[in-house]
Amino acid sequence: MNDILIHDTTAFFEKSFGSSPQKTVLSPGRINIIGEHIDYNDGYVLPAAIDKVICFAFEKNNTKKSKIIAIDLNEEFVVDLTQEIKLSDVVWTNYILGVIKQLQDNGFSFEGFNCVFSSNIPVGSGLSSSAALECGMLFGIAALFDLTITKVDIALMGQKAEHWVGINCGIMDQFSSVHGIEDKVIKLDCNTLEFEYHDANFKDYSLILMDSNVKHSLFTSEYNTRRLECEEGLSIIKKHFPEVKSFRNCTEEQLLSIQGKMNPTVFKRVHFVIKEINRVIKACEALDNGNIELLGALLFETHYGLSQEYEVSCAELDMLVDTAKADDSVIGSRLMGGGFGGCTINLIKKGCENEAKRKFSNLYLDTFGIELKFYDVKISNGTTLL
Repeated sequence: MNDILIHDTTAFFEKSFGSSPQKTVLSPGRINIIGEHIDYNDGYVLPAAIDKVICFAFEKNNTKKSKIIAIDLNEEFVVDLTQEIKLSDVVWTNYILGVIKQLQDNGFSFEGFNCVFSSNIPVGSGLSSSAALECGMLFGIAALFDLTITKVDIALMGQKAEHWVGINCGIMDQFSSVHGIEDKVIKLDCNTLEFEYHDANFKDYSLILMDSNVKHSLFTSEYNTRRLECEEGLSIIKKHFPEVKSFRNCTEEQLLSIQGKMNPTVFKRVHFVIKEINRVIKACEALDNGNIELLGALLFETHYGLSQEYEVSCAELDMLVDTAKADDSVIGSRLMGGGFGGCTINLIKKGCENEAKRKFSNLYLDTFGIELKFYDVKISNGTTLL
């Protein structure tokens, strides 16, 4: 699949600039297997890079200006590297301007370059195309000008570039885009950036995302509310158990023993967080043991928690997961991402994919009048120089 993207991107570069690229980079999107809404609650996430990528082609142009062409948008822009980098009214260019600003602010020396890029990451699907764009640009510029930048620093600079654009993202997206390894998931501590790899051989199952094609506007306000509720819950826990420093070392038994001391809503939020942290650990063990059926069961548990306790689901996502739970060909399903729309992630028995897609598509259209989209994904390598 990516061979065609690479060929087309390279051919476009040659047509645009009359020369072959000096460096070609693939930078992937990502999924998160389990561990939702616990990056800011001192838990672990379990992301992986996927085989949906942005392809970049680069060359030095021996000037002080860089020309960047977005093939898919049929748009281009030029940035003068001698001028102060400022936010543009053209949104997509800001992610690249943010990367250039990060390199300059960190003292890296480089000159003008030509670049074209094209993507097969579905935009707006929650697969982190923006992180792939940032990390791919950083990786390519570093390779082109022999800049020594570690993978961790590429991820951190990509995150800061996105913050500069105005999106206060966590580190998971950039980190997994850069650090991905084929058939491995990354257990990542978003606070310390300590990480370890776990096997992700799904053997008899396919990983399929179902895009609900809805985005409810509740996300931003509800996200902020959830953070406040969790902070309140943790402060109550610490009053009764001073030895507890974070949700990570609070047990479900401790929480249940003080349930009456908490607002019922706060209790539900905290109960989800503590159980989800434990589910991530169980998911790693299941993967290490090749027990994909157990992983599937954990996905269903997570969705129940996100829907009923953390309350970040919606009717469309709940319908997709309920349908999955009643289907023998699906062993696990949950909403993926912040919630209130976006995709579900599903483990479906090999050989049953087409029938499942037909069934889900028809039911979803009948229920909501909305077309369901499907993305078949494989766990793949992180940002790579070809």
